[in-house]
Amino acid sequence: MQPFEYANPTTVKEAVGLLGNKWDEAAVLAGGTDLISLMKDYVYSPKRLVNIKNIKELGGIRADKAGLRIGAAATIDELAESPLVAKNFPSLAQAARGVTSPQIRNMGTVGGDLCQRPRCWYYRDGQGLLASPGGRSLVTNGENKYHAILGNGGPAKFVSASSLGPALIALGATLTLQSSSGSRKVAADKFFVTPSAEGSREIALLPNELLTEILVPMGGTKNATYEVRQKEALDWPLATASVALKMSGSTVSSARVVLGHVAPMPWAATQADQFLAGKSLTEAVAEDAAKAALSNATPLSQNAYKVQLARVAVKRALMAAAGARG
Repeated sequence: MQPFEYANPTTVKEAVGLLGNKWDEAAVLAGGTDLISLMKDYVYSPKRLVNIKNIKELGGIRADKAGLRIGAAATIDELAESPLVAKNFPSLAQAARGVTSPQIRNMGTVGGDLCQRPRCWYYRDGQGLLASPGGRSLVTNGENKYHAILGNGGPAKFVSASSLGPALIALGATLTLQSSSGSRKVAADKFFVTPSAEGSREIALLPNELLTEILVPMGGTKNATYEVRQKEALDWPLATASVALKMSGSTVSSARVVLGHVAPMPWAATQADQFLAGKSLTEAVAEDAAKAALSNATPLSQNAYKVQLARVAVKRALMAAAGARG
């Protein structure tokens, strides 16, 4: 690990003042479950760590007239165990419980989950975010069984590692980003991006900004998350689906279906949304919606199996939401 400065601010104002204009100048330290590993492996070597764990205004989960407010430094375990979240947003609680390691749930934060770097083994081995040294894609021509099946037409082939991102997008959440010059709001579906060049990031956060809060509107939706994973022990899923349904009786008024771990960003399955609108949600309809969600899939040489897994995730998330209270 390279030497670094360590700062321990107690307010958001202090924290953003310690950030830099380039990613290598400073990094935010919250739970540290991802950052410390990257530093130990020399994948990322920031010159300063800005510890935000002692900033009280970044914690907590509460509700007001605007909706559910989640502090960026709230832990994943707090989210998983919150009765308020479980009652109104089961998809979010289910996604949080999908982080199966108690240690990571207790240390890892909501903001850290949204901002974590890809788990692509080429990136983690120091081959770059796009894993294309000399313009040759290591992913396309190598081991790619855990890589993207959607949105992979460009140089980015990794999958977004965020567990909470798909659910937050489906629920229409908004993120607050703070810098020394002020704050700005970013819709969750605009927060994640697919990079096209080395040195880019997978999120819309700038180096001098701090994610401070997530706001989830109380939309009265039926919602659920379903994961397909290889094992129940600590691991990232192979495919997930988060859905949010607005119902008129037994008919779907509108739907948002978002896939996780199948694209470089949480993937909005708009074909499924359009298919579901105006239909009664039966098992057959859910199965057809799942097929629509994956209609544009473009598997790589070793990951075509993920198409069927993602279909299963969509179908089961839809059926779970239809039977859930929301």
